[in-house]
Amino acid sequence: MSYVDGFVLAVPAGNKEAYRAMAAKAAPLFREFGASRVVECWGDDVPDGKLTDFRGAVKAEEGEVVVFSWIEYPSKDVRDAAVKRMMSDPRFKDMGDMPFDSRRMIFGGFAPILDA
Repeated sequence: MSYVDGFVLAVPAGNKEAYRAMAAKAAPLFREFGASRVVECWGDDVPDGKLTDFRGAVKAEEGEVVVFSWIEYPSKDVRDAAVKRMMSDPRFKDMGDMPFDSRRMIFGGFAPILDA
């Protein structure tokens, strides 16, 4: 089965196009390094929870929208090699300022257990 890196972050609503442009610039690099799929989703129906929720997880502030994204790789080994390449590739370093507060981004690697 594949391997998935998942991300949740808060982006100021006014930075939607800047975020989309940044993601569009990064996606081909992820693909070049081995990703089979890159998906970016702009929050549309993200309810407040009773105990926890997406907004709370990233400490979203007034006027921010939750973004949920994932990158699929053929395997964890391909993902690990891709991450190493990304960290040393000057194209990632030259992307400029992120249109969101990266300190509040949550992320992790996941091994699928069902793909129906």
